[in-house]
Amino acid sequence: MTELVTLFGGGGFLGRYVAQALLQRGARVRLVARDAKHAFFVKPQGGLGQTQFIAADITKRATVERAVQGSDAVINLVGLLAGNLQAVHVDGARNVAEAARAAGAETLVQVSAIGADTGSASLYGRTKAEGEVAVRTAFSTATIVRPSIVFGAEDAFVNRFARMIEAAPAVPILRAGTRFQPVFVADVAKAIAAAALDGRSYAGRTFELGGPEVITMGDLIRRIATMIGRTPTFLELPDSLGGLIARFGFLPGAPITQDQWQMLQHDNVVTPGAEGLSALGVQPTPLDSVAPTWLVRYRRSGRFGVQAKAS
Repeated sequence: MTELVTLFGGGGFLGRYVAQALLQRGARVRLVARDAKHAFFVKPQGGLGQTQFIAADITKRATVERAVQGSDAVINLVGLLAGNLQAVHVDGARNVAEAARAAGAETLVQVSAIGADTGSASLYGRTKAEGEVAVRTAFSTATIVRPSIVFGAEDAFVNRFARMIEAAPAVPILRAGTRFQPVFVADVAKAIAAAALDGRSYAGRTFELGGPEVITMGDLIRRIATMIGRTPTFLELPDSLGGLIARFGFLPGAPITQDQWQMLQHDNVVTPGAEGLSALGVQPTPLDSVAPTWLVRYRRSGRFGVQAKAS
């Protein structure tokens, strides 16, 4: 019988792509969200009976246990940038892992993040790391996937900067020298699907997923501006001012919290020697080859405008 993969967070940005990757490989997919109707848009991507939908909250153990019944593989994508990170990243991840083990699932894929570290100054980084420990304690053969910043048409990263550039004659840049390794959402989805559907090959391993290029924050924002044909003034703010802005929890046009400021103190790149996309059979996609196709809406004349060449 075709494998049944239960996907927590299936209605989110990454979830829709993971669902598509699984469906394309013939899996049956059970999409789990706190409100199941938020994932219904995925249904047309699968064949008759290939998709299921169920409401569950990973912070509520009973709902998780119900959601994973009969699963061959379980994937947990659920994460937060703000709010009760402990409840979701640690306790919720533990709930999923323990329920998956009790239900007899053969494979568990836990999606974490590059920068996960129990000693991190960032609560996000600490809870992501603690979640990994909780998952591996409950399900020792779990596969851990740590993406860098994930970009795609619906993302809240590249699009946020494009909106800033579109709206303002001057664009402030925090931590301009911090390095990132942006990774395309479809590549991350293919990697997660591979890990879930070939669990024996990837069991117990940790993968760090980054794109083909390392780029600084300053260069990334300037490149986005070039893609949308905008020429604002860029203001690289000193850390003293950036820290003050973060302390008050906002930056006009680009909210940032104190915890996010702590995250920006460190590069977000793949650790040298770590297994990555290639180990999962995925060829990374360059930002410049796909981003202009959706960033077109930020050009002055939309899709009728002349596309600027990325540097």
